[in-house]
Amino acid sequence: MSDFTSQFWSVYVAGISVVSILACLLLLWFSGKAKAMTANDNTTGHVWDGDLREMNNPLPRWWVWLFIITVVFALAYLLMYPGLGNYAGQFGWSQATQYDAEIAKGNKEVEPLYARFNAMTPEAVAGDAQAMAIGERLFMNNCSQCHGSDAHGSKGFPNLTDTDWLHGGTPDKIAETLTRGRIGNMPPMAAAVGTSDEVRNVANYVLSLSGSPHDSVRAALGKSKYTACAACHGMDGKGNQALGAPNLTDDIWLHGWGEAAIVAMVNKGKVSQMPAQEGKLTESQIRVLSSYVWSLSGKPAAVALN
Repeated sequence: MSDFTSQFWSVYVAGISVVSILACLLLLWFSGKAKAMTANDNTTGHVWDGDLREMNNPLPRWWVWLFIITVVFALAYLLMYPGLGNYAGQFGWSQATQYDAEIAKGNKEVEPLYARFNAMTPEAVAGDAQAMAIGERLFMNNCSQCHGSDAHGSKGFPNLTDTDWLHGGTPDKIAETLTRGRIGNMPPMAAAVGTSDEVRNVANYVLSLSGSPHDSVRAALGKSKYTACAACHGMDGKGNQALGAPNLTDDIWLHGWGEAAIVAMVNKGKVSQMPAQEGKLTESQIRVLSSYVWSLSGKPAAVALN
């Protein structure tokens, strides 16, 4: 209740709770005060199946006490636990605090296991079968939703099994990415490039850098306009890992391939985000996970190329 981001829902649920309790009390009062019209034999005059008559007897005591206990329990619950708007309850309980407590308990239980990995180099962790089994489960639980269960990624989500890294593919760089997250920002560049026709020329020049099919005439015309892109991607188009600027010469296209896709990128730009895992995963878990991700791209080859 107190964790709701909208006041409407907290008031809505609190209102239903209070109205329900009042309705129980009202029902008890009404059933004790209301008098039905009865005959001399204490029947209401309602008859079913020929001889089944409705009597006007008071409610059974157990039924009345059941309602009273329900009301007392509801009031005590609302006093101890969140249920009335932003009131957090006397116990201060919430789903978030219980979740955090359970996570902390679980992390404490596996701390001795991760202590062994903390004393190892990333290369040694990547060669440890137990560490890689744990890393795989961490990846499936926290990374596969975007990068896929096979880590091959999809449009807008990098393939983690190749040697193409936006920010570097060493274990330390991967751990940094996992810990802090990344914000990728390609600003709209149409105004800097020029007309729509000149944007198409630049798109074909970019395609030519990787040897992709392109219009050679347009590519030649777009080379001079490419200088607007060189500040991030470099004059040779090989990118800049310090900025997270992609390499345009390797024929790996994160957000789509072809003239139309590049024109759209130049015109509209793109902002993407890799969420930070700090706070969600422990430092030891990030260490094991980074070694696992590093192992997916060929380990020594990844270090040498990045």
